[in-house]
Amino acid sequence: MSVGDSVLGDEDDNEPVDDDASDVDDVAAMSYDRLGEDPGGLSQHQAVLQPGTEEELTLHGYRSSPCQTFFFHLVSVLTLGSLYLVTYWRPEWRLAWTTRKCALVEAESLILVDRDGKTHVETVHVEDVGSGFPKQYVVTCHRARVKSGATLNGASDSTHLTDAPQRVMRYFIYQHVKYVWVPEKLTFLRLGGFDQNTLISSLLNDFRGFTVEEEMQRQQLYGFNVISVEVRSYSSLLLTEVLNPFYVFQVCSILLWSFDNYYLYASCIFFISLLSVAISLYETRKQSQSLHDMVEASNVSSVSVLRITSEKTSEEVTVDSKELVPGDVVVVPPEGCTMPCDAVLISGTAIVNESMLTGESVPVTKTPITVSEETEVYSAEQHKRHTLFCGTSVIQTRYYGSAQVLAVVVRTGFNTAKGELVRSILYPRPLDFKFYKDAMKFILFLFFIASIGMSYSIYIYIVHEEGFVKTLVRTLDIVTIVVPPALPAAMTVGTYYAQSRLKKKAIFCISPPRINVSGKIKLVCFDKTGTLTEDGLEVWGVLEAKGVHLGSPVMDVSTIEYSSQLMAAMATCHSLTYLHGSLTGDPLDVKMFEATKWTLEEAAPGSTNYDQVTPTIVKPSHQETYVDPPRHSNMMETPLQVPYEIGIVRQFPFSSSTQRMSVIVRVLGQQQMDLYVKGAPEVIMNLCVSESLPDDFGTILNKYTLQGFRVIALAHRRLQTKLSWHAAQRIPRTQVEKDLVFVGLLVLQNMLKPETTPVIRQLAKANIRTVMVTGDNILTAISVARDCDMVGTSDRILVAKASPPTEDQPASLIFEAAHALDPASNEKNVCVSIDPKYHLAISGKAWSVIYQHFPDLVPRIVARGTVFARMSPDQKAHLVEELQAINYIVAMCGDGANDCGALKAAHVGISLSEAEASVAAPFTSHTSNISCVPQVVCEGRCALTTNFSVFKYMALYSIIQFVSVLILYSAYTNLSDAQFLYIDLFIVTVIAIFMGYTEPSKELVPQKPLGNLLGAANMFSILSQIFLVILFQVIAYFFLLQQLWFEPNQPSKDQGPESLVCWEATIIFYVSSFQYLILCITYSPGKPFRKPLITNVWLTVALLVLGTANLLMVLSPWSWLMDFMGLYYDTNKHMMFRITLLLMVTIHMVISYSIELLINSGSLKKCFQCVTCKQGPKNKYKLVLRDMEADSTWPPMSTPLYGL
Repeated sequence: MSVGDSVLGDEDDNEPVDDDASDVDDVAAMSYDRLGEDPGGLSQHQAVLQPGTEEELTLHGYRSSPCQTFFFHLVSVLTLGSLYLVTYWRPEWRLAWTTRKCALVEAESLILVDRDGKTHVETVHVEDVGSGFPKQYVVTCHRARVKSGATLNGASDSTHLTDAPQRVMRYFIYQHVKYVWVPEKLTFLRLGGFDQNTLISSLLNDFRGFTVEEEMQRQQLYGFNVISVEVRSYSSLLLTEVLNPFYVFQVCSILLWSFDNYYLYASCIFFISLLSVAISLYETRKQSQSLHDMVEASNVSSVSVLRITSEKTSEEVTVDSKELVPGDVVVVPPEGCTMPCDAVLISGTAIVNESMLTGESVPVTKTPITVSEETEVYSAEQHKRHTLFCGTSVIQTRYYGSAQVLAVVVRTGFNTAKGELVRSILYPRPLDFKFYKDAMKFILFLFFIASIGMSYSIYIYIVHEEGFVKTLVRTLDIVTIVVPPALPAAMTVGTYYAQSRLKKKAIFCISPPRINVSGKIKLVCFDKTGTLTEDGLEVWGVLEAKGVHLGSPVMDVSTIEYSSQLMAAMATCHSLTYLHGSLTGDPLDVKMFEATKWTLEEAAPGSTNYDQVTPTIVKPSHQETYVDPPRHSNMMETPLQVPYEIGIVRQFPFSSSTQRMSVIVRVLGQQQMDLYVKGAPEVIMNLCVSESLPDDFGTILNKYTLQGFRVIALAHRRLQTKLSWHAAQRIPRTQVEKDLVFVGLLVLQNMLKPETTPVIRQLAKANIRTVMVTGDNILTAISVARDCDMVGTSDRILVAKASPPTEDQPASLIFEAAHALDPASNEKNVCVSIDPKYHLAISGKAWSVIYQHFPDLVPRIVARGTVFARMSPDQKAHLVEELQAINYIVAMCGDGANDCGALKAAHVGISLSEAEASVAAPFTSHTSNISCVPQVVCEGRCALTTNFSVFKYMALYSIIQFVSVLILYSAYTNLSDAQFLYIDLFIVTVIAIFMGYTEPSKELVPQKPLGNLLGAANMFSILSQIFLVILFQVIAYFFLLQQLWFEPNQPSKDQGPESLVCWEATIIFYVSSFQYLILCITYSPGKPFRKPLITNVWLTVALLVLGTANLLMVLSPWSWLMDFMGLYYDTNKHMMFRITLLLMVTIHMVISYSIELLINSGSLKKCFQCVTCKQGPKNKYKLVLRDMEADSTWPPMSTPLYGL
C-alpha cells in the first residue's frame, strides 16, 4: 500500500493469515457457544453509542422470526389492515411483533433510542468487500450463515471445512450517518474520517494520494461524498400525508357522518381535507425544494486530486467531487473554489470566506499544518485555522515556489461542517418545552371527557330504546366532537405567523419551536466586540516602552521612528493580504497596519506564488529608506546601502485559546531573524523577561482599560543566528514565544453601536438579565458594561481574584472592588459595604480556578456575574450550560466563530450574520446589531400567547359542541347538517386561522407569558369557561322548557330519523353560536404581549360578520335561511324570548371576559399562592440569590476562601 496503511489498517493482498485467524476466532466462538459461555460478549443484545453526547444512541438487536411474522400478518388481515396502519405509525412495534431479540453481532434490524427518548428503526445492511478493504471493519463468515442472517453462530464444523469464507461489512445508516460493525469491539461505531485520533505527523507524511483500487475500496466504505436533500415526488408525499393520523381520523369521521345522514357536512369536510392535503403537499415540497436548492448551490461538480499510478508516481487528475473519500489529497486551484469536503491544508495558504459556516463576513487566512505540530492529534475545532470546511468559498490561494496548494480530505458527505448544518435542519432536536408535553396530557384529558360523554349517550339511547347501530354511531360521534383532529395543529399557529414576521425583518429561523422558547427568555448573554461594539476599531494611540517607564501616548503612529521595534511589530504582526486589490484580514490588523502608513507588498498581480524566501514584505511608504548593511566577512559582495524592508517569513495565527499571534521576520540584509508578538497584555506580560516590563505597566494598563479602550501588548525577540528559512517553517511555536522583550502598548478605541444602550435598557425594563461574555480585557469589559447601562452608574462591581493551588497553599478566592483597581481612585483598601445592587466580574483564568476548586460556588458566581472576560470559546459554552443549570432560559447573541459553541448551547442562539442559515445558531439576523434580540423576544411572547389562546379556543370549541350534543340527545334530536357546517367551517375554522394574525406588542414588559398549559391559572381559565358554557346552555334550555307556548320534541316512531327542526335544537344552536364568538374575544388578549384585538383587521371583520349573521337568525329570521339551516321559527313571534336569549349571551360575555381579565392581571396567581401556602421560589437561581442575601460572609472581601 502506498498511503495510510498504518492509519486505515488495510489488509495486504498477500496476507491470508488474517482470514485464517478470523476462521479460528469463528470456531472458538462456536466452541464457547456449545459450552454455554459468552465469547467476549457476543450475546450482548444492546449497546450505547457515544454516551453523554448529543449523538448518543442506544441500540437493540433483532432478527426475523417466521412464526411471529406469520401471526402478525394473520392478525392484520383479521383486523382489516388496522394493525398495518398502527405499525406504520409505530414501526418499532412492528419490529417487536415480527422479530425476536438477538445479539447485535447477528442482528438484522435495530431499534434505536436517541438521547431524547425517541425511537427509530433501521436495517442492518451486509455487503461483500474485497481483500484490500480496511480490516477493522471486515467480518469473515460463511455464505450460508450470511444468507440466514447469523454472523458468527449457527454453523457446523463441516460448514467451516467446506464453504469458502466470505468477507463482508455490516452497517446501518441513521440520519445520513453511517455506523459500521467493528468485530474487535463487538459493536457498531460511527464511521468518521480523519478528524479524530489522527496525528498531524500522519497527515503530513502518510498521504500522497490513492491508487484507483484503493479509492474504490474506500468509496465502498465511506460512500459518495454527497450532501443532498431528497425532494420527494408528489405521489410519495401524498401517501405519507394521507396515512397521517390526522387524516385517517378525518376519513373515519367522514364515513361516520355519512352513515348518520350528514351528507352535506361530510362532503364539505371531505373537500376541505382535500384542499388541506394539496396545500400541505405544496408547502412541504416547496420547503424541501428550497433546502435542496440551497444545498446544491454550493456543490461542486469536479475537483483535482492526486492519484498514484501503477509506476508509483503521483499525478494530478480531475474527478467528480462525489468520488472524494477521506485520505484523498485535493489540489486547491489558485483562482479559488467552493470546498466540496472538509480538508486540512498541508501546503500553501488560502483565503476563505466562511460566512456560510460562522457568519463572519471577513475572509479568513488558512495556513498549512507544520511539523512543529506533528505530535498533536488533529481536531477540526482546535486546528480550524488549517482546515478548509465544506461549503465555504476559497477566494484565493498562495503557494511557495512551484509547490501546489494541497489539502488532505478529512471528512466527506454529511460528516462535514456543511453536512452537520443540513442535518440540523432536517432533524432538529426536539425541545424539552413544557407546553408540548402539557398539550398531549390535555388531549388525553379530552379523551377522558369523551369517555364520559360516550357513557352518557349510551345510557340515553338505551333509555330511549334506540337500535344498536344508531347508538353505536352516535356514541362514536362523541369522539369526533370532543377531540378535534385540528387540535395539535392549533399549537403551531402562532409559531408559523411569528416565523413569517421574523423573516420579513431579516431574521431567519431554522428551528421554529425555538420561537416559543424565546418567549420565556430570562437572561441574554452578549459577545462584546462586533455585537455590543462596532466591528471596526480605531487606533487611539501607542505607548512605547522607554526603560523603566512607558512613554507618553503618541496619537499619530506614523511619526514613530521607522526603525523602532514598536513600529516593526505593528507593521509585521498581522495576517493581512491583498484580495482583489484591497487589504483584507482581521479589522484590528487592518487598522493597526494602516496607522503605520507602511506599504505591504506581495507577489506581482496575477501571480499566486510566493517568493521562495520572503512571501510578504512591508516597508515605510512615505519615503525610500536605506540603511547601512551589517558587517560581513566579504564586504565586496554587499552594497553600501540596502532598502529598509522587512520580510514576513512565517506567521503563527491568532488563537483564542492562546490569546496571541506572532510572526517570524527578517530585515533585508540581516542574518538573524526576529520574532514579533502581539496579544492580550496579561498573556504577553507572562512571556516577557521581567526586566523589560516598565514599572508602571500595570498602572497604565488599568488606566486605559478602565476607560473602555482595547489594549494590545507588543513584544520582540531576536532569534538565534543559525535559524534558517526552512528551520523557521518547522520550529514549534512554544519554542520561540518565550523570553520576549516588551516594546509597547497599542491602544484602540472600540465604540458602542448606537442601538446597544437602548436595547440593554429595554431588556432591563422587561426584567431580562443581561450578561457580557467576551474575550477582551476584564477592565475594558467592565467599562463597556457601564457605558451601555448593563451595570448601573450606582452599582458596584466586584472582580474575582482566584489563585490556583501551589505547594504552599490551596486555591484561594477573594473579591476586590473594581474602583480599587483604578490608580486615580483614592479609595484603595477601603472596606466596601455590599448592597443588593452589586455585580461580579470574572476572568477566564478565575473561572477555571473557581470551577475546578470551588464547584459549590459556581451557582453563586453565575447568578451574580455580569461581566465574564478573557473567556475562551469552550468557557463561553460552559457558562451558558451553568446558567441553564440554575433554571435560566438563556439566549446568546454573537457574531463570530468564537461564539458558535455558546450559540449552540443556549436555548435561543442568535447569530448576527449575512448567511440565511448558519450552523452556529437557530436564529440568524442580517441586522448587524442587537436590536434583533427584543424583536425575537417579542415575537416569542406573542407566539406563545397565541398558541395558548388558539389551543384553549379549540379545546373549548369541542367542549361547547360536546355539551350541545349531549343536551340534544336528551331531547331526542341533534344539530342539523347545515348547523354543524356553519359552526365548524364558518365560525371555528375562520376564527382559528385569523386569531394568529395579531402582531406582537412593541413594548417589552416585566411580566412573562405563561408557559405551563396545565398550570393553575390556565386550568382555572379553561375550567371556569367550561362551567360558563354548560351553565348558560342549560339555563337557555330550561328557560325554553318554562315557556307556555313550547311543545317538546317527541321521539321518532319505528326507529326513524329524529326531528332535527325543533325548538330545542334551535335554541342550543343560537346560544352555542354566540359562545364560539365570545370565547374568541375572551381568548384574544392584547397587551402586554400582543397588540389589541381591533388591530387584527381580519379577525375583527370576521367577528362582526359572524355576529351579524347570528343576530339576523335570532331577531329577524329569513324563511329561506331558516329552512336551509334547519332552524324552527315562527315569524314575528316570541320576540321577548329572543331578546332574553341575547341578554343571556351578553351576560355570558361580560362574565367570561371579566374572569380572563382577572387571570391575566396576576391577582388570581397571588390568591393561588396564598391558598397553596407557597413558601418560596422554585427556580434555582432565585434560591441561590436568596441564599446569598442571607449569607453575611458573601462575597469574601477581606478574608479569602480556600478551595479543594
